[in-house]
Amino acid sequence: MEPALYLIPVTLGETPVDRVLPAYNHDVVMGIRHFIVENIRSARRFLRQADRQFPIDDSTFFEMGKHADEKQFSSFLQPLREGKPIGVISEAGCPAVADPGADIVAIAQREGLPVVPLVGPNSMIMAVMSSGLGGQSFAFNGYLPVDAADRARRLKALETRAWTEGQTQLFIETPYRNQKMFESLLTALRPQTRLCIAAGITTADEFIRTLTISEWKKRGLPAKCPGGTDFSKVPAIFLVNK
Repeated sequence: MEPALYLIPVTLGETPVDRVLPAYNHDVVMGIRHFIVENIRSARRFLRQADRQFPIDDSTFFEMGKHADEKQFSSFLQPLREGKPIGVISEAGCPAVADPGADIVAIAQREGLPVVPLVGPNSMIMAVMSSGLGGQSFAFNGYLPVDAADRARRLKALETRAWTEGQTQLFIETPYRNQKMFESLLTALRPQTRLCIAAGITTADEFIRTLTISEWKKRGLPAKCPGGTDFSKVPAIFLVNK
């Protein structure tokens, strides 16, 4: 197997691996024994889902989560420098895209080490695809301010950019604040602005709907997703455009 830094996507929720990941990914994963991961426990669970026979005990894991020391990231790549493949795994979706991993990739690129991105689910791209808001130009803005007044100002600024540039604006929120974000959107944005809410993508709770703000005011946010889970417990992406 070619020594490289393999960026390994994982499922976005409780979804069968074979529904969202190609068979090629399985072959790559089975050839790797060194992994840089966001969370060791979830990474181990994913590898077991990919193949129940995966040799967990013969593998080495380097954690790059919230409490990791970034000064150690370079040392995580030592096996690759010695000619061994390394996999990068985040907790959901694609590593290094709105998830940890970018710093690891940056080090590999600076040193000229090969980097191989694998195909897999990415909630942002899938939300853009299904929103109808336009994918020629879009921007992901991460989390918006928690303070209500600051959040409203930020929403208005993103709306202005969407209307002047035609650029779809994406952002996320912690699931338990989904309802508050929804209320802020209804208050801050123009009635004609289109809002897509994409939640639980690829899971039984998948909910993707695009309406104008005025239409959302009439309809409201559902209390539960299609799979029966409270909306306040399902990760969602919010997208706005004119």
